[in-house]
Amino acid sequence: MSLKDFLATLDQLEGEAAAAFDSATDAEALEEARVRYLGAKKGALKDVQKQMGGIDPSDRKDAGIRLNAFKANVQTAFEESQSRLGGGDSGGIDLTFDPTLPGVQPAIGHIHPITQTITHLTEIMGRMGFEAAEGPEVEDPHHNFVALNIPEDHPARDPLDNFYLSTAASLAASGSAKGIEGTQLLRSQTSTVQIRVMETQQPPIRVISLGRVYRPDAPDATHFPMFHQMEGLYVDRNVTMANLKTVLRVFATNYLGDDVEIRFRPSFFPFTEPSVEVDFFWNGTWIEFGGAGMVDPAVFEAVGYDPEVYSGFAFGLGVERLCMRRHSVTDIRDLYSGDLRFLSQF
Repeated sequence: MSLKDFLATLDQLEGEAAAAFDSATDAEALEEARVRYLGAKKGALKDVQKQMGGIDPSDRKDAGIRLNAFKANVQTAFEESQSRLGGGDSGGIDLTFDPTLPGVQPAIGHIHPITQTITHLTEIMGRMGFEAAEGPEVEDPHHNFVALNIPEDHPARDPLDNFYLSTAASLAASGSAKGIEGTQLLRSQTSTVQIRVMETQQPPIRVISLGRVYRPDAPDATHFPMFHQMEGLYVDRNVTMANLKTVLRVFATNYLGDDVEIRFRPSFFPFTEPSVEVDFFWNGTWIEFGGAGMVDPAVFEAVGYDPEVYSGFAFGLGVERLCMRRHSVTDIRDLYSGDLRFLSQF
């Protein structure tokens, strides 16, 4: 083959390749054109390279220069068409993506059932005029015990029944809570919040506090060293037990979704007098949900209220207990297992 014919062949193929790339309307058509002209086994480039052997040796240098230029030009034309169609390494879209196929839903975060319950309880009590109040989880004995009328020799103040933030050896050696007034502890009840609220506000007061509390209980199906309580407090003139029972019944009916019956059983708490255990009759059985009562006059005196003028009630309900009853959970440890198979049900 003469050099002239060889160069003419390259010119023709280069024009055909550029036209084929320009006319490609999708990635599949462009790939077919690339294989036709640049394919390593059956492409036009492979065929024209074989023709180099028939060229006069004196012309092979010029033929080789033109062949290299042909390959570069055709490759450039291909890459330009590839970019036009959104492929290549230029950051375009994935040519294998089919927008007509159903999407794959990504895995996203899930609100924990305890958080869902707290939100729901806050909403229910908010509709009855109770505002949310917060307090520190690290407390001092005054707010956790003294202001709540809990005497020094009460079992609730035992160093082994609380998470005191001091040397365990010194507390155990004392044998009681005496001498630890300057220490701090993880609060054992949300009743501490009612003290802090009454210290800074005058009646009427209608608040709830939902938060974590801590007690060194061995974990089992119904106990955990960290759990949540909902504390309610209502202080005004002429508040009675009838008000307390009405509020708790309206709350139970809204949360459990039925016309729930409620009953009080006599009990004792240092910070309420009289004190009661609260039971709800739900799904054919009586279920204990927490404690309640009228605020003890000694608590009012500790915060500077006149018990001859004001009265009030307080109640404390276990958030986990409410959550478990509503969702038929039988083991509190499941709520803190971190098992997504369990948590994703809520």
